[in-house]
Amino acid sequence: MNRRIYVAALATLTLAACASAVVTSRPWTPTPQADGWSAVSASTRTVGLGLPGAAVLAKGVRYAGGVTLLADAGSPLHSLSDLKLTGDGGFIAVSDVGDLARGTLALDGRGRLIGLEGLRVRRLSLTDGTPISQKAEGDAEGLAVTANGDLLISFERDHRIWNYGPLTALRTPQAVRRPDFPFAENDGMEGLAASGDGWRAAGESGGVWDCSALRCAVVTAPPETLLNDSDYRITGMDRDPAGGWFVVQRSYRAPIDVRARVRRMAQDGTLGPVLVELKLPGTTDNFEGIAAERRGERTRLYILSDDNFNAVQRTMMLAFDVP
Repeated sequence: MNRRIYVAALATLTLAACASAVVTSRPWTPTPQADGWSAVSASTRTVGLGLPGAAVLAKGVRYAGGVTLLADAGSPLHSLSDLKLTGDGGFIAVSDVGDLARGTLALDGRGRLIGLEGLRVRRLSLTDGTPISQKAEGDAEGLAVTANGDLLISFERDHRIWNYGPLTALRTPQAVRRPDFPFAENDGMEGLAASGDGWRAAGESGGVWDCSALRCAVVTAPPETLLNDSDYRITGMDRDPAGGWFVVQRSYRAPIDVRARVRRMAQDGTLGPVLVELKLPGTTDNFEGIAAERRGERTRLYILSDDNFNAVQRTMMLAFDVP
């Protein structure tokens, strides 16, 4: 989503108050198998949840660290709109201008997120193999890794889902099934996640679908009156290792009230109780990405914010452990 969400000075001061020193990310060294990836420099700064009581965590949920990603104004490490884990301590993210980014999660001895390392990017391509060059072509919002390892990316404006093949051998994309629904130009399939042998998609303005190579079936029909920015709208989704899904939702009321929630989603699309709620005067921003993995007896969640190339916003990754 490419709206300019202006977070007030209060939010900026809160972030600064609970942040630590800037740490330069350990660079990625290209290999002969780099396959189009290029190293990119950045720094990180650890961040807390802000003033006590601002963040609301459900019983048993623990904050597991977080960072703000700091990059030059022209860096491709901006406007990151979804997030998934690669299973080897790494992550992959997609931007709404058509870039793919990868990196490694840096954890301390307690398993808390303290940095992002080995950062690299590559440009997504069109079906003819040429790099995406226009915003209208590259407004990527959702990211999923299927059961067989294929990378799916959902785009808005030109609403579609493309399969780029396995992350280890990305290829020219192929179109796959997407919901048969007339999404508004800038309100597309923000949530995308693996679903059995297919994928589940969620529209930002409402609606959930389960798709396969043959068809997309409606799980939850879009409401007759589509959701507004001030409503909690699904902006990211990932499979729950224990079954079902996790979603991140965002609400925005002009000029400064931006909030985020994390919840579980059941097979029938029903949303469970709020597990995490972020709001002012605590740490909050335009959260659009979510990823989940099993860690012992708990599930680790990572959520990612999209800064929209806006100097007042932040690219942040926060971690939470849930029962």
